[in-house]
Parts: sequence; C-alpha cells; structure tokens
Amino acid sequence: MTAAPLILYNSLSRTLEPFVPLDPGNVRIYSCGPTVYHYAHVGNLRAYVFTDTLSRTIAAKGWPLTHVINITDVGHLTSDADAGDDKMEAAARASGRDIWAIAKHYTDAFKQNLADLNIRTPTYMPLATDHVAEMIVWAEKIAPRHCYQLDDGLYFDTTTVPDYGRLAGAADDAAQGRIEAVAGKRHSQDFAIWRTTPPGETRQMEWNSPWGRGAPGWHLECSVMSAKYLGPAFDIHTGGIDHREIHHPNEIAQNQAHCGCSDTGATFWMHNNFLVDRTGKMSKSSGEFLTLSRLMERGFHPLSYRLMCLQAHYRSELEFSWENLTAAQVRLKRWVHAVEALRSRSGDDGGTPALPYIEQLDAALSDDLATPRALPILDALLGDKKLPPADRLATLAAFDAVLGLDLVRLDRATLRVRPMDAVLDESAIEARLVERKEARAAKDFAQSDAIRDELSANGVEVMDGDPLGWDWKLPG
Repeated sequence: MTAAPLILYNSLSRTLEPFVPLDPGNVRIYSCGPTVYHYAHVGNLRAYVFTDTLSRTIAAKGWPLTHVINITDVGHLTSDADAGDDKMEAAARASGRDIWAIAKHYTDAFKQNLADLNIRTPTYMPLATDHVAEMIVWAEKIAPRHCYQLDDGLYFDTTTVPDYGRLAGAADDAAQGRIEAVAGKRHSQDFAIWRTTPPGETRQMEWNSPWGRGAPGWHLECSVMSAKYLGPAFDIHTGGIDHREIHHPNEIAQNQAHCGCSDTGATFWMHNNFLVDRTGKMSKSSGEFLTLSRLMERGFHPLSYRLMCLQAHYRSELEFSWENLTAAQVRLKRWVHAVEALRSRSGDDGGTPALPYIEQLDAALSDDLATPRALPILDALLGDKKLPPADRLATLAAFDAVLGLDLVRLDRATLRVRPMDAVLDESAIEARLVERKEARAAKDFAQSDAIRDELSANGVEVMDGDPLGWDWKLPG
C-alpha cells in the first residue's frame, strides 16, 4: 500500500501544508483540555473527537505518538481575557463545596466522556495545579524583559515579542472585543501571568510567589506543560477555534519570551470549528446545556454523536439538532446491521484486507482529515458483494482504527441506549415481542394489537417491517 502524504491546515499560515514530523520516531501533540468547573457540553467534546481523529490518523501512518491533554483546574477566568473571577473559585463559592473535590468530580466525568466516545486515552493528562511551581519558575525567567507588575498581578507586555497576535490575525475585531479593560495595563492585549489575591480575600487555591500570594494565569499553564511533556518545539497544538483569538496567541508570546526567539512552540496550530445549537443551549452560561449524558438519557448512543461530528469537516461549523443526531444514529444502526450480517456469513477464517478501500480511506484522511469523504467509502465497502464477508470485516478494522466507531465489536444490544424514563427493561420488551409474533402467526390479531398497544403505552415503538430488523425502538 502506498500511503498518501498527510496535508493539514495550519492556522498560523492559514494554508494547507504537508505534515513532516520533527522526529519521525515521536510525533508530539498538545491539546487544550477542559476547565473542570462543570460538565463538558457536547460543543466542548467536538474538539476531542477532532483531535482523536488526528491522532488516530497519525498512528495509522505508522508514526509513534505522544499526546497531551491538560486539565485546567486553576487559572481560567470567567472571561477569556483578564476580567472576572477564576472559574473554579466561582464554582466552589456558588456550590459551597470544596474546590479540590469539584475538580476531581468533573475531571472524572470528562474522562468518562472520552471513554464513552471511544476517544483514546492520551499519553499524559497533567493537572495545572501539579505544575504551579514550574509556572512560577517560567514566569521568573521571562518577567525581567517581558512583564510588569500591577496591584492585581504580573502582566505580560505583548509589544516585547515579534508579531504578537499573528495567529489570530493582525486586526481581529472579535478578539479585541473580548478583551476587557484592566486599570494600569500598558496595552489592551497585555495579559496576566500571575493573579494576586486581593487584600482581605482568601482563595481555596493560592500559592506564594515573588509577586504575592495568588494563582497563575490561564495561558501560562499550557506553555509550561507543553514544554515539560513535549519539549520547547513540538509538532501540533490543537484547540477550539475560540482559542485561536486570545489563548493561543498568548501561549505563543510566552513561548517566544522564554526561548528568546521567534519560535511559536508548535509547528502546526490546528483548530476545530464550533458546534452550533440554534436553541441556545450549547453554552454553560445558559444554565441548561447539552451534555453527553443528556444525549444518552434521550436514548442516543455516544458513538452516534461521534458519527455526527465525523459527518462534517472539523473546520466547518456543525449544527446540532435532534434531527441531525437521529440521522447519525440511523446511519450507525444501518452499519451495525450490515456488520452483524457479515459476521454471520464470514465463518471463523480471517479475511484479507482490501487495499483499494484502505488506500481510498488514507487519501481522504490525508487531505486535512476529510472524514465526510471517508464515510461514503465505508458505505461502499460494506455493500461490496464482490468481496467475501471475511475480507470486508478485515478491511473494516482499518476504518475502525481511524474513525473510532468500533463497528467491528458494536452490536444492536449495545447500541440500544435506554432513556432514563423507560419503564420496561429490554428482556421484558423482547419477551412481549415474541408473544406478539406468535399471536400474529396464529392470526390472533386482537392479542397482537393489545400487546402493541401495551408496548406503546410504555414508550416502545414496534417497528413492523423494519428493513434493518431492529423490531422496536425507545423514544429519543
């Protein structure tokens, strides 16, 4: 098989570029992780489906990989710039709970989200609070030439590094509009390296520093942890497109100050676009936002959400709707049904992967992770009657390796997620359906209709003549 060259979109140059690892023996990726003051909403999780697709594609190319996803448990303010309170401290005060317990609870929930979405565990998931001493050392090094102190902390002077804001664009009105004024700042884009605790206040998370007792700024943690785990120069830095305007330019500025050069840290800066929800429930500020658990409560399998993400290119906006998610789940069901049929006919012999399909898949993903192009190739593979079932299953394993849909192992029983308000358990539903089929075979249509009505009253839709052979479904 001849692998296609990997072409990726670099936000730094705003162009597609060939990806050439700095070290072919260790491709290094850093992905901005969650701020663990609440559950991740499904819009947040799109970023990790994207970066998982990227890391799976790199692994499929045969390159060893070191992948870091950080956990922000301190430093992220309620504004993306330098206004407002720390999100973790605000959550602790609002709930009256211990801030460390809050961080652990939501970190565990995030890790469960990754597992549910079949996102591979990264090499490292470092906590910001475990690296505060290293952040202070980093800040001490850059402070003399690049920082100045105000009453509320240490600030980075963005005019002291070359081409500040190049990643965002030289004249980005949207970014400027998100930077709130802080008294004493020399320039509007200057940002906090260290936030000093105000007199008379006590934070649950605070440390001693040369600039007073307080906590690090949000941007500092990613510079420090990426350098620690990946080195000062690494291959790819990923994040949501909102990071492109403030957070990542500030990281780059810190990296340049630390190395005393124009290097940005990563060679490629890659950003996924937004998941758009027209109902306004994608933001945590709305008070009622959509989580992966909420989708599962409505009867959707997490991999249906993953598939919905893969149906759009990562750089395109993706609209969330229950209709779009339902369509993705139906598509996933069709594939699962097709794979089950192949299993029943393949026997015990291992098949031979069909290289033309694998080459088509590789070509699609090598073109800036074009997953919407890859999915029809999967359709064609499953429906290719010229290929023996065992060969189709063997080829499917290559698709699973990069798309992460787990079709080789997924079955209908696993895919059927029960909503929280479902009354009957699955065994009871199946038993009643057997009785109904027996009644229909005996032409006892009154009994058949009575069982159907009973199931309907319990939220079970009987699917007579279902071409997929699914037989029934619960409300979604």
